[in-house]
Formats: sequence, C-alpha cells, structure tokens
Amino acid sequence: MDSYREIENLVYTYAELIDTGNLEGMAQLFGHAEFLGPDGKVAATGAEEFLALQRQAVLIYSKTGTPLTKHVNTNLIIEVNEATDSATARSYFTVLQSVESLSLQPIIAGRYADSFERAEGKWRFRSRQVVPELYGDLSKHLLFDVSKK
Repeated sequence: MDSYREIENLVYTYAELIDTGNLEGMAQLFGHAEFLGPDGKVAATGAEEFLALQRQAVLIYSKTGTPLTKHVNTNLIIEVNEATDSATARSYFTVLQSVESLSLQPIIAGRYADSFERAEGKWRFRSRQVVPELYGDLSKHLLFDVSKK
C-alpha cells in the first residue's frame, strides 16, 4: 500500500473506532501523538492520556457500547514528504447522531489538521488538531458542555 493510502486509512480508522465505541483502539492510534484542541493547545499526549480524555468526554451508550454516532470525513487533502518520512492532512468532519430522544441529525462539524510520521516503515499519527466550526445538539454525545466560540 502506498503512503497516501496508509495515511488515508489512519484518518478513516479513527472515525470507525469512535463510532464503534472502541476508545482503546482510538488511543492506540495516538500512542506516539499529541491531540490538540481548537486553540492549538495539547489536550493529551500518548495513548494513556488520550484514552483518559476520551473516557471523560464521550458518552457511550450501554445498550450498544457505542456513542450512536457516525463520523463522516470529507475533503481529505494529504501531502506526503517521502524524503523526511512526514506528512500532513487536512479534512472536514461531520458527526451525525440518532438516539431515542434525538432524531438523526448533524451534531457538530469542523476540520481536522493532522500530521504523520513514518517509523519503522509504518505511518502513524504525530498530531491531530480538532477545530469545531458548526455546533448542533451535543448533549447526547459529550459528557461536558462545549463552549461555542
């Protein structure tokens, strides 16, 4: 598989893991990475901190073991520098949710700004910044109130 596809798979794997409630798997994606908030400040570094952050943030429904969401990634632009074993990616995300008390609707949309590194021949996240831009009803997805800027 070429570099572009490997990186693309990392971006889409993140969405799949959160939607299936696999927070531990998500944390492994960030084992060597920083997770940044909208302001660019580091919110978590490494798998252990990332997992703790997600457990404090994401509402997992006991009936399904998932957050009852679909994270949709679009407009993915990947730039690979083979010489330095590094890459960056920009993409949009839209999160859809449907729960018993909330009909299917988009609950948040924004951008991801990612960086990657290749170590031992394999691509991995170096950082991800989440930049929310459009807000809907997040009360059934997050365990805290998101301040709208």
